[in-house]
Amino acid sequence: MIDYKMLVNEAYEGQKMAYAPYSNWVVGAALLTKSGKIYRGCNIESATFSPTNCAERTAFFKAISEGERDFVAIAIVGNAKDAEMGTADVCPPCGVCRQVMAEFCNLDFEIVLAKSYDDYQVYTLGELMPLVSLPIK
Repeated sequence: MIDYKMLVNEAYEGQKMAYAPYSNWVVGAALLTKSGKIYRGCNIESATFSPTNCAERTAFFKAISEGERDFVAIAIVGNAKDAEMGTADVCPPCGVCRQVMAEFCNLDFEIVLAKSYDDYQVYTLGELMPLVSLPIK
């Protein structure tokens, strides 16, 4: 059983490291592996935007670079830098992040989208990528 509140808390911890001087939109992610390890990620912006990296991919790339390949869930949080907790809407992964998830995860991989520590929704990768015809695990 996944402790979603703990995973959301870890995503908020990751969010604290976000570098978003251009959009002021800070995002955090916490990726849970099958072994129980958690990799945090944050968004990292660049003035040219193209090389900007999302929190989700930061977490995945950290995990993959450490040899992890089996993933269970990811929690994602995002809001304006100075926003009060719970005032933002959910922050779903972009298309590029969904593609990275599809590369390494099964369609039952869980994606937790949180507005606050207690207000979150859980989706599967399959729900966020309907009609997928890729060679996904």
